[in-house]
Amino acid sequence: MNLFSKSIWGAALGVGLMTLGTNIASAETIIKSHGISTFGELKYPADFEHFDYVNPDAPIGGTFSTWGFGTFNSVTPYILKGQAATLASAPFESLMTGGADEPDAMYGLLAESIEYPENRQWAIFNIRPEARFSDGSEVTAEDVVFSYNVLYEKGRPSFKAVFSDFESVEALDKLKVKFTFKEGSNTRELPQTAAGLPIFSKAYYADRDFSESTLEPPLGSGRYIIDKVDAGKSITFKRRDDYWGKDLNVNIGRENFDKIQIEYFTDYTAAFEAFKGGAYHYRQEYLSKLWATSYDFPSLEKGWVKSETLPDGNPTGTQGYFFNLRREKFQDPRVREAIGLMFNFEWSNKTLFYDLYHRTDSFWENSNMQASGPITPEELAILEPFRDELPESVFTEDAFTPPVSKPSQVDRAAVRRAGKLLDDAGWKVKDGVRQNEAGEYLTVNFLNDSPSSERITNPFIANLKRLGIQASMDSVDAAQAAEREKVFDYDITTVRYAMSLSPGIELRQIFGSATANAEGSANRTGLANPAIDAIIEKVEQAKTRDDLTVAVKALDRALRAMHIWVPQFYSGQYFVAYLDIYDHPENLPPYSLGEMDFWWYNAEKYKKLQAAGAIK
Repeated sequence: MNLFSKSIWGAALGVGLMTLGTNIASAETIIKSHGISTFGELKYPADFEHFDYVNPDAPIGGTFSTWGFGTFNSVTPYILKGQAATLASAPFESLMTGGADEPDAMYGLLAESIEYPENRQWAIFNIRPEARFSDGSEVTAEDVVFSYNVLYEKGRPSFKAVFSDFESVEALDKLKVKFTFKEGSNTRELPQTAAGLPIFSKAYYADRDFSESTLEPPLGSGRYIIDKVDAGKSITFKRRDDYWGKDLNVNIGRENFDKIQIEYFTDYTAAFEAFKGGAYHYRQEYLSKLWATSYDFPSLEKGWVKSETLPDGNPTGTQGYFFNLRREKFQDPRVREAIGLMFNFEWSNKTLFYDLYHRTDSFWENSNMQASGPITPEELAILEPFRDELPESVFTEDAFTPPVSKPSQVDRAAVRRAGKLLDDAGWKVKDGVRQNEAGEYLTVNFLNDSPSSERITNPFIANLKRLGIQASMDSVDAAQAAEREKVFDYDITTVRYAMSLSPGIELRQIFGSATANAEGSANRTGLANPAIDAIIEKVEQAKTRDDLTVAVKALDRALRAMHIWVPQFYSGQYFVAYLDIYDHPENLPPYSLGEMDFWWYNAEKYKKLQAAGAIK
């Protein structure tokens, strides 16, 4: 896995199309290729020199410094224990890696080629003879087998869902490993799932327990190793001079910094002030108020710091307040819908966000996969078999879109509508508060780990109180929030999922029944619905991109009708600011900003700023 390659659990990637031979015994066509693509042909041929968007002559050097939120006490990101540092997966590579200008393609990294039949029932990876871990030991097929087994047995519980369609993993020889998938499984992306497996050294873990968190820098095969760790405060990664894969076409022009340094802050505003003071040199801004009102500090006005608004071609991210459906009070969708009506985006955008945002309504916002309008015949064909397990509104109404509120904090029409929903759900106002027949109060608590988010959530809470709901906020530090999310100890929590342009297996982790009660899973809402499971299977079974788009639209329509979240907002752009010592390609690729991937350090700019007193 390149430091910034696409994760197999965050994107569906696919199979290649170079047919080289036929297995006579089974009369099945065997494909052997340098890469794999889910739909259509690969953009890059076997002899490509580098990805189009990189600068192959990018200078090597300098330090890229940025910030992380909260704290950390571990550098082991694949287990449930501990809070892993940002980029803790950087030392590890995968068999294949993706680029930033194709939504569903992977090319050889540790493996030089992949072989598979047309039905994708198995995949063989041929490991490069030159591939090495950072201690000089060879990467072998046995290491791949070990990596699969240790993740399945000791990794996060959600890995069992990821690997549920894997039958076996076996070393055919020293450098050839075969993944076999279960009969009847949806194999469209299983070879890519295998291709993205992080590879660990079997020998290294012979006397170490993979399931225990640690701050000991691990052994990997990647370009970067962990150089320094100051627990909870900072972590630094160092570029290896002896990296085995420096001349691979997938690596040219990438990972150009000598060091990557991440400084941790527990407060968003404090982190911004530290950036202004030069404590770190790159910042992506997520707070509209700061972007609109505070980027006028002296070093920016002098031209020492550069600010840019850059395009984002990805789905904008599924960000919102997610209900914990494991709690009985949220079982009724009318309760969830009523609560959602009290979040007034229009007032928030005008008052808090300086009109920089748009309302999110889809799980695939800013893409052609979001459902809209009435159900189409193609979507109906997918959803009709599950009519009894889905809300009737899926079939009778337009795809759910949050109503537009009046730009005053309290929209009385929304309050009346929400009140009616709660009355019908059995939560009626008595003595000024919502109670059910048993006399229980309707309470709603928001888990929050960011002081800067309080200004957004507090007006929401105030509106809920006007409705008679006993609403409150539990503000904790990032470490506490992470631990509570692992064991689902919350009413409502804020989550942002980065959705793939080729969704597939990763949807099981976010919305699948198998992960609803698996601690540490991405299924924050605890959704466990057989119809949703079946629709996810339809997404996984899609044979063409058109089929995939229709299936995702159907899934989006169904999920939105269930009111499992209160959607928040998006910008569709990156807001970034950085000390003017970094350069990036003029034409950025559509699917990645790539600041730590294919940007580079400019030594001449550094010297000029140093001479001007911008750098101490």
